Amino acid sequence: MKKDFFNGRRTFLKNAGKAALAMGFTNMAVAAVAQKSGYISAGNPVTGWQQSPMPYAYNALEPVIDATTMEIHYSKHASAYAKNMAEAARNENVATQNTSVEDILSGISKYSVKMRNNTGGHYNHELFWQLLRPAQAGNHPKGTLEAAIIRDFNSFEAFQKAFANAATTRFGSGWAWLVYSKSNNKLVIGSTPNQDNPLMDISEYKGAPVLGLDVWEHAYYLKYQNKRADYINGWWSIVNWDYAQKRFESARS
Repeated sequence: MKKDFFNGRRTFLKNAGKAALAMGFTNMAVAAVAQKSGYISAGNPVTGWQQSPMPYAYNALEPVIDATTMEIHYSKHASAYAKNMAEAARNENVATQNTSVEDILSGISKYSVKMRNNTGGHYNHELFWQLLRPAQAGNHPKGTLEAAIIRDFNSFEAFQKAFANAATTRFGSGWAWLVYSKSNNKLVIGSTPNQDNPLMDISEYKGAPVLGLDVWEHAYYLKYQNKRADYINGWWSIVNWDYAQKRFESARS
C-alpha cells in the first residue's frame, strides 16, 4: 500500500511538471501572438482560442444576474461559440498558434459566416465576463476613463442614458458598446447585431472595446423576461470599471 502511494505520488508530480511546462510554452506562444497583434497589456489581453474559466462563481452577480442564467450563459451558449469557432478555424486552415482572435476579427470578411458568428461570440463573451464583478454600491468609473466620459458626454449620467438607449433600442439580439476611437481620441457609444463587434472589418461601428453589454435574451430572460430595460438598469451596479479603465488606457497607448 505504501509503495503504491509513493508510486502514485511520483506519477502525479511527473505529470504535473509536464503540464506546467506545457502551460509555460502555451503562455509564451500567447504572449508572442499578443505582442504581434498589439494587444498585450493587463487591460486589453489577446483573446485565447479556448474558453477561459469563469472568473467568479455563478451566483457572484446576484441579485442582478441569477446563478442559473450565468451557468447556462457560460456553459451552454458561450461554450458552444468556443467549440464552433475551433471547428471553423480547423476547416478554414487558421494557424491559431500564431494568429490571435483579434486578428481574425479584423479581417472577418475573408471568412465564413460560421467563423464570423462564433469568433465574434467567443470574443464578446470572453470580454463580457471580465467586465462584470459583484455588485457595489455607487459603482462608478474613476481616473482617466471617468474624465474622458465627462469630456465626451458632458456627465456620467448623460453617458448612462446614451448607453442605455443604445442597449434598449438594439433590435433583436446584439450588443451595446463603449469604444475608444483612436482617430479622433474620443469615446463613442454604439451597438452591433448578433455577435458582431466593433473590431470586425464588416462593422459600420468601429473602435477598441472598452465596455460591452450583452442584450441577447438568454443573458437576462429567466429573471427579467422581456424587461430589457430593468436588466440594463441593474447591470450598472456590476460593471467592472477597474477592468474598463485598464482597457481604456491600453487602447490609448
